[in-house]
Amino acid sequence: MLNRRFLLGQITAASLLAAGPARAASISFESFLADVAAEAQRGGVSPALLQRALASLKPNDKVLELDRRQAEFTLSWEQYRDGRLSQQRVDRGRQAFADNRALLDQVAERFQVSPRIVVAIWGLETNYGGFTGNFRTVEALATLAWDGRRSAFFRRELMAALRILQAGHVAPERMRGSHAGAMGQPQFMPTSFEAMAVDFDGDGRRDIWDSRADALGSIANYMARNGWREEERWGREVLLPEGFDPAQAGRATVRPLRAWLELGVAAANGSTLPPLEMEASILLPGGPNGQAFVIYPNFHVIRRYNPSDYYALVIGLLSDRVA
Repeated sequence: MLNRRFLLGQITAASLLAAGPARAASISFESFLADVAAEAQRGGVSPALLQRALASLKPNDKVLELDRRQAEFTLSWEQYRDGRLSQQRVDRGRQAFADNRALLDQVAERFQVSPRIVVAIWGLETNYGGFTGNFRTVEALATLAWDGRRSAFFRRELMAALRILQAGHVAPERMRGSHAGAMGQPQFMPTSFEAMAVDFDGDGRRDIWDSRADALGSIANYMARNGWREEERWGREVLLPEGFDPAQAGRATVRPLRAWLELGVAAANGSTLPPLEMEASILLPGGPNGQAFVIYPNFHVIRRYNPSDYYALVIGLLSDRVA
């Protein structure tokens, strides 16, 4: 039992540092948990909570399998886009937008973040709250922290998860999410939860699992805290002039929108692009013969949620379609 582990596993910080990133090979999972429990207890987590959260944990082989598999394949822009911008997802998004309009308006009034962006992130992360992940967060994080490849990162997240449990925001049994520890309807990592989650419904808990108000409010707070500009778009699809040099594309090439218009860049849907001075870049996610997009500062805010150009583009496109 865990109490016995506490007594057997008081491993010093020095010994852990000496073990380095490969410590999973030399330190048992039981000893690792004992050290985690000791550190968490020093940080204010109660023995009773630790007993409840850590007892009977074992390394989750499925977590390790998924963690190792994720970098083994890549998708083209077209594959990624078509797999996530299905008509079913768009239709569900429109319904979710309509069903939650009053709440979304309240969230927008408080955080000054467009409801359509909030709904798009909600939809892409967890299918509008329909699937938030079945992995026990503490078990998944403990497995990854013990595994050793990114132990420092996942150990910080594990400690944050234990603090969240101690604060009473969610019960250990309900704290579930992805294999990598992302939790609830917004798929926040525990440290992001601590920094960004909000108690929008005012019940004293930041419940991103079962409170839609807290989940949507937390997404909006995340975007607002990272610099969302409500008066501006994220970007849009454009047509490039004949002979456009693909070397000019990419997030690193930033020019006033006016300069791109002077080169002959035009909106793909025929609408007028105002000759504004805001910073803009051109993206060619599918290569020089594929779609082209002009992106604005809000695009980079979306990337703070997930640092992928594909992800940010799909969020922008989905947000345009759901409302």
